[in-house]
Amino acid sequence: MMNLCESFDKQWRFIPGEFTLFTGAELAVAEQVDLPHTAVELPYNYFDETTYQRKFSYQKTLLWRSEFAEKQVWLQFDGAMADAKVYLNGKLLTGHRDGYTPFEVLLTPHLLQGENQITVVIDGSENPEISPFGGQIDYLTYAGIYRNVWLKTTDALRIKNVQAIAEDVLTDEKTLAVRVYLDQIVAGNDDGELVARLTTADGKLVAEHRHGISGSRAQDAFRMTGLTGIRLWDIDEPVLYHLAISISGNNFSHQFTTRVGFRQAEFTPDGFLLNGRSLKIRGINRHQSYPYMGYAMGAHAQRADADFIKNTLKFNLVRTSHYPQSPAFLDRCDELGLLVFEEIPGWQHIGDEAWKQGAIANVGAMIQRDWNHPSIVLWGVRINESRDDDHFYERTNRLAHALDPSRQTGGVRCHTSSSLLEDVYTMNDFVLNGGEVALRDQQQVTGLDHKVPYMVTEYNGHMFPTKRFDPEERQHEHVIRHLRVLDACYADPHISGCIAWCLFDYNTHKDFGSGDRICYHGISDMFRIPKFAAYAYKSQCEVSDEPVMQPVTFWARGERCECLILPLIILTNCDEIEFKVGDYPVKRLKPAVKQFPHLPHAPVIIDDEVISPQEFGEWGMKWETVSLRGLHNGQVVCEMQMPANPVATSLRVKSDYSELPANEKAATRVTIEALDQCGNLLPFLDDIISVSVDGPAKIIGPDQLVLKGGAVGLWLEAGDHGGLVTATFTSARLGSQTLELNIIGE
Repeated sequence: MMNLCESFDKQWRFIPGEFTLFTGAELAVAEQVDLPHTAVELPYNYFDETTYQRKFSYQKTLLWRSEFAEKQVWLQFDGAMADAKVYLNGKLLTGHRDGYTPFEVLLTPHLLQGENQITVVIDGSENPEISPFGGQIDYLTYAGIYRNVWLKTTDALRIKNVQAIAEDVLTDEKTLAVRVYLDQIVAGNDDGELVARLTTADGKLVAEHRHGISGSRAQDAFRMTGLTGIRLWDIDEPVLYHLAISISGNNFSHQFTTRVGFRQAEFTPDGFLLNGRSLKIRGINRHQSYPYMGYAMGAHAQRADADFIKNTLKFNLVRTSHYPQSPAFLDRCDELGLLVFEEIPGWQHIGDEAWKQGAIANVGAMIQRDWNHPSIVLWGVRINESRDDDHFYERTNRLAHALDPSRQTGGVRCHTSSSLLEDVYTMNDFVLNGGEVALRDQQQVTGLDHKVPYMVTEYNGHMFPTKRFDPEERQHEHVIRHLRVLDACYADPHISGCIAWCLFDYNTHKDFGSGDRICYHGISDMFRIPKFAAYAYKSQCEVSDEPVMQPVTFWARGERCECLILPLIILTNCDEIEFKVGDYPVKRLKPAVKQFPHLPHAPVIIDDEVISPQEFGEWGMKWETVSLRGLHNGQVVCEMQMPANPVATSLRVKSDYSELPANEKAATRVTIEALDQCGNLLPFLDDIISVSVDGPAKIIGPDQLVLKGGAVGLWLEAGDHGGLVTATFTSARLGSQTLELNIIGE
């Protein structure tokens, strides 16, 4: 009989507290939930984070099935926060302390031929014995079984994991080195055959390999050589291949499939090379959190974040700060050609030897889970911003290189002259505080007398936190600071790249942020609505990818101090901008390459040498509409108008997805924006938006929202059945807009 692999996410019973086996009274008050699940739904801000820092219990009934006969029955947990313990019929089977990596439990020896009660107790407290805890951390670790759970059956011999390393990728004949990890649960005659098939994404056979195996061996290694016609995985053309490994014998059969990409990634003292060509990394840091639901968002929302990073904001790398993130997110990075720097859990604190052993185990768990993702180009094997501990970090590096000799290691620090035990010196350089220096020279940072592979892994962030609805002058400075670091990075060929802090604002502890449990460090808000600074990065893409023209202004006479208008930044990748105020003649403006000589696309900066104060008129006496057109190779590629007298005119509602699958807790982000008569965001309109949903979907969070800086967002989650969803968004002032979402049933 075939082996099973099916979702085990539905119909869990959930109750606060620690209960190894629910009684009738406990079941009576338990809530029925589906996974992924957050133990406590938090408000958007101003909450007490200790509400989830305690124990919670989940229980589900597993009925004996004929498919279990003569099989090994497993549960695989993709992620549970944290210190999870799994019980079967009240008996403790296993525990897993790390909240970010998967674990599995073998049920077979203890299963009853009838009802079986699976209980999972998780502890949301910040246990100082477990990384990332022990000190203070600048993010929340929301309790819950927040990733998927799978029910699997196998024979007595199974494939536990497969590692595939592409070699000789820059030659005509390439090699795939494959290592198969076997797991023999019950001793027996397990001689048989292994078959490996490498195919294209559309199923065309590239290569096949066969040989005999013995279950007495824990590993089996072979090489698929002489591979021709292979297309490389790259950021612009992320070609993926499928590798299927099957084993079979008289009493066993098992298959393991994974995706692989052929690419070469190397950090050198002269910069980063992808497939032998120089590539400047333009990266962003990402937390995996969402408003209200914390970590407990399914695959669709995870994938949408990767799309937002690569396709909307035009970054080419993401750092998974500060822990391994969702497999669905990494899968999408593979598909998009978005590079990844993945690191172990932690934030500044290093604990005792037992704590260190747990962190070393995290290195192994992260690498073994994710080693086949071609998007991952660097392993982070150091606790973020921690002090030097050479003996500890010699062990993390040694393990990383032993498990995966194909990738380099990095370790993010924030102090100078740190011991370089990793392959790449990765540095959080927060030197820019409004002064003259945007980035320090790497040898000033490293204390070494020679260049090494070097990358800046954070900057700005807490040095200049900025809300999306902050005054224009602050947002102007926010943009300038991001541009200055970018320009300094592009100026130095020895810097592999820089990774901005951070993608979006995020919930945090009372010890950090603005007092409302939010760190406003992002280049977008918590709903992934961009701030002006996001366009500093987006504008570095080519016009052929997407024309960009974003003025850093609310276009109002009295917004800035002294009612000044200039200087005015226009973030753009166009060759020139046509700028027309009122009836004055059109001015053609070039990018400010003198101020930002190293950027691929410098912004246009308008000052009083370009436009005289008379053209704007005196305060209170005259204010005019402005029209802008972006030109590339002499052709108009984008245009916009900012009215002198903006009037609240309409709502704009957009969704990341137009359809979602039923019965998977799939969710889509929806943004609601208040617009003027020219289609521009109204930055100071804070109206109430009422939301109603008709059809098989629900709102995550409240159904009444307040526009923040003229916009707000939410997520809609698909229900268990197919059908058409109509969501209605109503403003007393601007009327209603509807959004249709198709839920695809089974």
